[in-house]
Amino acid sequence: MARFAEPHFFILPRAASHSAPSVGVDAGSDGSRTLAGMLLAAAMAALLVVADQVIDTWSDGHLLAAWVALWTVAFAALALLAPPLRHVAAFASAGMFKQLAEWRARRDEAHLWELACHDPRVVEEIRVAMGRMGT
Repeated sequence: MARFAEPHFFILPRAASHSAPSVGVDAGSDGSRTLAGMLLAAAMAALLVVADQVIDTWSDGHLLAAWVALWTVAFAALALLAPPLRHVAAFASAGMFKQLAEWRARRDEAHLWELACHDPRVVEEIRVAMGRMGT
C-alpha cells in the first residue's frame, strides 16, 4: 500500500484550520448595531438624569407637567440621537476590525519568520516566491 509523504510544516489556510474563527471586516454587522444601542442607552441615561435633576427643583404642584416633560425629552432624544450614534458605532467597529486584522497579519508573519528560522526549506520557498513577484 502506497503512502503519500506529508511535510510537518504544512500550514492549513485560516478558513480550513480549527483555530479561532476569523472575523470579517463588515461595518454593517450586528456588532455595530449593538454598540449603537449601547451608546444610545448611555446618552439617554445621562439626558434623563439631567432632566430629573431639573424636574426635582420644581414644586410638587407641577408633577404631572414634569412627568410629561421628562418623557417628551426622552422620546425626542431617542428620535434625534439614534442615527448619529449608529454611524459612530459603525465607524468604531470598522476601526476595531481593521486593527484586529492588522494584528492578526503581524502575528501570522511573525509565525512564518519563526518557522523560517528553523527550517531552510521555508526560506527557500520564500526566496522562490519573491523571485516570482519580481518577474
